[in-house]
Amino acid sequence: MDIMADGTTLRLSGDLTGRSTAAIRGEVHRHLDRYGDRAVLDVADVTAVDATALRMLAAASCRAGRQVRLRGASAPIRRLLHLTRLHRFVRAESTPVGA
Repeated sequence: MDIMADGTTLRLSGDLTGRSTAAIRGEVHRHLDRYGDRAVLDVADVTAVDATALRMLAAASCRAGRQVRLRGASAPIRRLLHLTRLHRFVRAESTPVGA
C-alpha cells in the first residue's frame, strides 16, 4: 500500500486489505483530523479491497464525526460498501472511475 498526500486528498494505491490497515490507519486519522470535511481519500489506484479495510475506514469516520469520502471508487469497492452496509459511514463520490 502506497500513500501520498496532495493537499486535501490522500491518494491510496495498491492493496487496501486487512494486512495494510495497521500501516495506513494513523495516516488516515491524521488526514481527517487536519482537513475535516474537505478531506478526500482517492482510491482510484487501489487494486484490491476487503471488508476489514472498509471497516477501518468506517471506524475512522466515526472517530472523526463525519463520513469519509472516497474518490475514484471502482464498482467492486462500491458493491462491498453496500454489502457490508458501511456506505452509511464511507461515501463513494458519485463520479465513478473513468468518467
